[in-house]
Amino acid sequence: MQLPEHILSQRESLPLKPNPVILTGRYVRLEPLIIKRDARALWQISNGSEIKLGDTSFPAYDADEMIWRHLFDYPSQSPEDMVNVLTKRVNLDRALCFCVFDQTLNHPIGVMNYVNNYPEHLRIEMGGIWFSPIARGGLSATEGIYLMLKHAFNIGYRRVEWKCDALNERSAKTALKIGFTYEGIQNNHMIVKDKNRDTKWFSICVEDWPTIKAQLEIRLCV
Repeated sequence: MQLPEHILSQRESLPLKPNPVILTGRYVRLEPLIIKRDARALWQISNGSEIKLGDTSFPAYDADEMIWRHLFDYPSQSPEDMVNVLTKRVNLDRALCFCVFDQTLNHPIGVMNYVNNYPEHLRIEMGGIWFSPIARGGLSATEGIYLMLKHAFNIGYRRVEWKCDALNERSAKTALKIGFTYEGIQNNHMIVKDKNRDTKWFSICVEDWPTIKAQLEIRLCV
């Protein structure tokens, strides 16, 4: 089926590296990540040591189990390690790395990314997403995902993808809860940390977005 010109023309307006933008919600704010500003704070809330933010605290924890196990990177052992991890993310050609700030505390609580951007096909992926355990249990992640989905569809994308390690049950459940459609599993898709990774694929297409958007806005009281 031939697509109409107003859709095809969107391909020319979307850059290979997504344009930096600040996405602001009720609970979180997503800003393009700045290494000098954000790296140390992100390390402090993701390295397994006790976390204290404002009146909230979280005891020492297993950083690999709670954050890093199914991601491409290992837990950072120092702020310098975190700088190296984040620099790779920030410098990717087809990606835009966000630092997630808690709106009340004005403090970093996680990282979200647009990755694998293919404007020629009007599709983009959300990936490399992690939140500190101190931010779990609320609506921070849900709102962050909503803000990224809303922005992507508003500027002309037709498909937003979500992929995760087939062993990452938490990520798969999050995708389904948001409204992503499960598309299947790609076996032997990658070798990550010297281990085989089978990958689950999910997507939201533009025709399904209005219904999903409305449902998310009810949850977020938007």
